[in-house]
Amino acid sequence: MNLRVLVVDDTIMYRKVVGDILAEMPGVEVVGTANNGKIALTRIASLKPDLITLDVEMPIMNGLETLEEIQKTYPDVGVIMLSTLTKRGSEITMRALELGAFDFITKPDAQVMQENVQLLRSALGPRIKVYAKRMELRALLKQRPRPVGAPAPAPAAPAVLASSRRMGKSKAVAIGISTGGPNALTKMLPQLPKLGVPIFVVQHMPPVFTKSLAESLDAKCQYEVREAENNEIVRPDVIYIAPGAKHMRVASGTGGAKIIQVTDDPPENNCKPAVDYMFRSVAREYGALSTGVIMTGMGGDGTLGLKVLKSFGAVTIGQDEESCVVYGMPKMAVEAGVVDVVSPLQMIASEIIRTVR
Repeated sequence: MNLRVLVVDDTIMYRKVVGDILAEMPGVEVVGTANNGKIALTRIASLKPDLITLDVEMPIMNGLETLEEIQKTYPDVGVIMLSTLTKRGSEITMRALELGAFDFITKPDAQVMQENVQLLRSALGPRIKVYAKRMELRALLKQRPRPVGAPAPAPAAPAVLASSRRMGKSKAVAIGISTGGPNALTKMLPQLPKLGVPIFVVQHMPPVFTKSLAESLDAKCQYEVREAENNEIVRPDVIYIAPGAKHMRVASGTGGAKIIQVTDDPPENNCKPAVDYMFRSVAREYGALSTGVIMTGMGGDGTLGLKVLKSFGAVTIGQDEESCVVYGMPKMAVEAGVVDVVSPLQMIASEIIRTVR
């Protein structure tokens, strides 16, 4: 069965370009277009799309307002936001992701149109494939019968000591996350009380967007949340978000202090910032007294870094398949045998607390 997609954008050029790119993809059917959110809502009922590409900034009814209505009336319809690389665009997109949009892509601004088309194609392709697989999985789960009287799934296993080298509680927490991240972090991080330890987060995102993510989370969390800056001293009860298009690592400063280093080293796993890059530095600086967490996201970034953390004796936690938007990064880590505890999203904060207190 084809993936049915509705393209919504107030710019005729983008409606055509996005529609043409999608139409090239095997198993994808573009069922219609709309030039604003109000028209899009009237067409969802008749066209029955599985997925909508939704422009953030439109007249009459913008992307965020449209998404809120879609979530209320058509909760099974996925949404990929298209945003400009501006502060306003990033703030609206961040709110959309927190509300549950599947993912977002930025509208390219290259001078040559063909280059823009190629950039859009490269961005849309993987997301469409992942969403199609997610739909297949959801359909299979719905079909799978549960025996009458079957017990509910067992709660996540208690956190375990990763090795005999673990002689105390964690002094730092490191989190790697990608697709579905803003929504998951918005649910998980506010559950954490001030634990007296720093938390380092790599969320795959471009510049500007990571700043908006930090500002949004800061308003919701007991922790201070900030986008990391080069050479700043690491403080307890602060969550550091890696800046977009840069790597973040922890290093030793003067007088025994830890510092953040923001670098322009090459991408790893086609990612910048990369989870592996940050995890390795946390392993080096905190060793067994650290907790590594891998959460929703496509690809395999984080698995090798978790392996390093685990080799030092750190406790490692992975998000379970059912609560992931995309079960990619945690899946690879679990299959590699580098995850101590597999936990649903709603229990990850509790698991982190157990490793620190």
